[in-house]
Amino acid sequence: MSTLIDYLAQKREALEGVKARAAEPGYKPVSIDVTVTAEGRSGIRRARVRGFQIVSDSPPDFAGYDLGPSSPEIALSALGSCLTHTWLIQAAAHGLPLKALSVEVHGILDPRAGSPWHEAVPREPHGLDYTVHIETDAPEAAIAEVRAAVEKVCPILNLLRNPQTIAGRVSNA
Repeated sequence: MSTLIDYLAQKREALEGVKARAAEPGYKPVSIDVTVTAEGRSGIRRARVRGFQIVSDSPPDFAGYDLGPSSPEIALSALGSCLTHTWLIQAAAHGLPLKALSVEVHGILDPRAGSPWHEAVPREPHGLDYTVHIETDAPEAAIAEVRAAVEKVCPILNLLRNPQTIAGRVSNA
């Protein structure tokens, strides 16, 4: 049976390939395109990404059918997934032998935000924190080195930590 340590060797080889392709003349950054459609009577949101679909819904107490996670839950899932993947990449790059890896992400969403007596409550998920659970025989210094690398390069972690400019438009077809 293949282990996470076996996968890290494969990931290291893939990482070298990505770095080599990115160093080639004329390399273009990856464009990420997502289309989300609200559907019929259910109001579910279907996100289409490459050849995949993600269904997002609200819980029943917010006119939903609980057919999928809510948008804030997907956002925190994206953070957890990206942290997990970045830990795998950095463990492979640094030769950190991981036997097991999981990430827990926590946040608070308060529907009272902005209402009387709750004007200071953030409307967005807030109080975010995460815990990385690993199993390794590596020394603490090696773990700290990988953690520092993860926090430096994790795309979604840095998206959330750094201010962003987002342009928006409305098209009335």
